[in-house]
Amino acid sequence: MPKTSARLLALLSLLQTRRDWPGALLAERLDISPRTVRRDVDRLRELGYPIVAFKGPDGGYRLEAGTELPPLLFDDEQAVALAIALQIATTTGAGIEEAAARALNTVRQVMPVRLRHRIDTLQVTAVERPTTRPDPPVGSGVLTALSAAVHAREVLRFDYTPAFPPADQAMAAPPRRVQPHHLVAWGGRWYLVAWDLDREDWRTFRADRIVPRTPTGPRFTPRELPGGGVAAFVTGRFRGSDGSGDWPCRGEVILDLPASAVSRFTRDGVVEELGPERCRLILGSWSWPGLAAAIGRFDADIEVVGPAELKDAFAHLARRYAHAAAGTPAAPPLAR
Repeated sequence: MPKTSARLLALLSLLQTRRDWPGALLAERLDISPRTVRRDVDRLRELGYPIVAFKGPDGGYRLEAGTELPPLLFDDEQAVALAIALQIATTTGAGIEEAAARALNTVRQVMPVRLRHRIDTLQVTAVERPTTRPDPPVGSGVLTALSAAVHAREVLRFDYTPAFPPADQAMAAPPRRVQPHHLVAWGGRWYLVAWDLDREDWRTFRADRIVPRTPTGPRFTPRELPGGGVAAFVTGRFRGSDGSGDWPCRGEVILDLPASAVSRFTRDGVVEELGPERCRLILGSWSWPGLAAAIGRFDADIEVVGPAELKDAFAHLARRYAHAAAGTPAAPPLAR
């Protein structure tokens, strides 16, 4: 029979893998008697683990949530996954960076040497997008309130600070009323995707500008999010499209460059090799001038396949660049 400490750890590990464990099955898995199982369960209870007994033909035990956090038990892969997740959490901007760093240090200290070595060699670096101003932090209380409303499917009321607040505070907007659907992280910021009840349309709100109001409103039946899913919807909104996830402007050109040289610099474009020094590129952007400028950065001869809007954008940029080189007034903006 294994020592008591090893037996307790094995019992706790089993209790964490499923909701209900028949006592006879625990005894069989641990190769001990049902009486020893009962004694070990009592020892775990004394350590703070909320283990309850259930009756029935296969009466047994269940590990439930308690009022305090007892010592936890993880297998090797769980411990490594937890450490990596905590490393990423230190850069989420969710107001939990310091707590995540302290939790990571605590987990690392109690890890066996073999796991500690894996963590030390598996350092994760989350690179934030370049910006001239740091993103405002979001309080963990705000994220918790938004997430709770999403989970409960309850109408949420909140004050929202616009990007350009009115000079006259008397003109401040009334509280927003929305049906919250998803809380998402995008480009280092947190956003709430919701159906705006007053505007009757989908909206994406920056979480750092939200001040939730209480109490929440009535429950609602979730609407179907356009675009086929939250990822496609958010991607489409930031690209300026209608929520389908695709770019609003997409064109096709032929470049006098090898496909290998072009594909390294196109994230979601399609590159087709046409010869040793020639390729076809299909690319999208939020505007036609933006698309033409993105293609022009390849510094190669360009043949525009289509559409006509892309040809017009190249002509517009050519005039604008010519004005810039000559120091004369620039051409007027080109409509999207």
